[in-house]
Amino acid sequence: MINLDEIDRRLLAELQAEGRITNVELAQRVGLTAPPCLRRVRSLEEAGVIQGYHADLDASKLGFTITVFALVSLKSQAEESLRAFEDHMKGLPEVRECHMLNGEIDFILKIVSRDLQSFQEFLTSKLTPAPNVDSVKTSLTIRTAKNIPGVPLG
Repeated sequence: MINLDEIDRRLLAELQAEGRITNVELAQRVGLTAPPCLRRVRSLEEAGVIQGYHADLDASKLGFTITVFALVSLKSQAEESLRAFEDHMKGLPEVRECHMLNGEIDFILKIVSRDLQSFQEFLTSKLTPAPNVDSVKTSLTIRTAKNIPGVPLG
């Protein structure tokens, strides 16, 4: 874990909330001048604390009307098998998140799809035949009450 001071935390909170903020505006909000603000942001980027900047897209307006969570159990939990499954998931653009879990289920996936038929095709042609898959249980999202990326900084 990296040691952050209060200004670093405020910088991160502002950038997490508004990634397209200008350096001048960011500096004003945290009480710095522009040059040291930029140095701090670059330092946080180089340290890997800031991993990138992204646009928050409305999936439904882009035709992705279905979000599904899939609970995946594998036949083997050997490291090589786990990595093969993870590598396969990285190559599937519909899989937006892939998290390994402890306990009964090995992975939880967040999957987006255009419609139910497209999801069914994805499930039967790409997910269930994936390396080492033993079983897949899916739940279709009805609505999302909260979706906040990042971490709670204050």
